[in-house]
Amino acid sequence: MTRRVKPSLYFSVDIEADGPIPGPYSMLSLGAAVAGRQDVDGYEPADPEKDTFYRELRPISPDFVPQALAVSGLDRERLTAEGSEPAAAMAAFGVWDGEVCAAYGGAQPVMCGYPASYDWTFLYWYLLRFTGASPFGHSGCLDMKTLYATKARLPLRAVTKSAMPRELLSARRHTHHALDDAIEQAELFSNLMVWPGV
Repeated sequence: MTRRVKPSLYFSVDIEADGPIPGPYSMLSLGAAVAGRQDVDGYEPADPEKDTFYRELRPISPDFVPQALAVSGLDRERLTAEGSEPAAAMAAFGVWDGEVCAAYGGAQPVMCGYPASYDWTFLYWYLLRFTGASPFGHSGCLDMKTLYATKARLPLRAVTKSAMPRELLSARRHTHHALDDAIEQAELFSNLMVWPGV
C-alpha cells in the first residue's frame, strides 16, 4: 500500500532582530508570505502578495547590538510603546498559518528563508516561548542557500545572491523590512523550486 504524502505549503519568512540570538536579544518584526505549494505532481508558485502576515513586536530585553538594530532601522523606543506583545503576535501568526494551510487543502506548513538558519532560530524560539508550539514542528524549514547549492552543484559557502543567475532573483529590492523581504524571497524560492539546476 502506498503511503499518502501530504502536500507542503511553503512560507517565506523574514525577521528583523536587534542581536544575534533570541532571548538575550529581541525579534522586532516578523514578515511572512506564502511562496507556493508542492505535492507529488510538482510545485505551484503562489502570488506572494496574496497571503501575507506582518507584525512589529515589543522588545523582550533591554539589551541590543547597535549594528544589528541599524540594519532594520526600527526604533526600539517606539516598539516598546507600540509594538505587539510577543505572545499576541505569535498566537496571531499561528492562527493565520493554520487558516492559510486550510485554504490550501490542509497542506503542511514549511518555513523557508534566505538563509533559514537565522530567521528560523528566532521564529522557532519565539513560537515555543510564547505559544508553546510551532506549526512547523521542530524541523519544518528549508534553506534557500542549501537548495541553490544543491541544484548548482556548489559548496554552500560559495553561495551568494550576487553569484546566482539573474533570472532566479526577484526584481524587488531587498529593503530590510520584514514583509518586503519575505515577499522578495518568496519569488526567489519559487524560481529555485522550478529551476532545473546546472
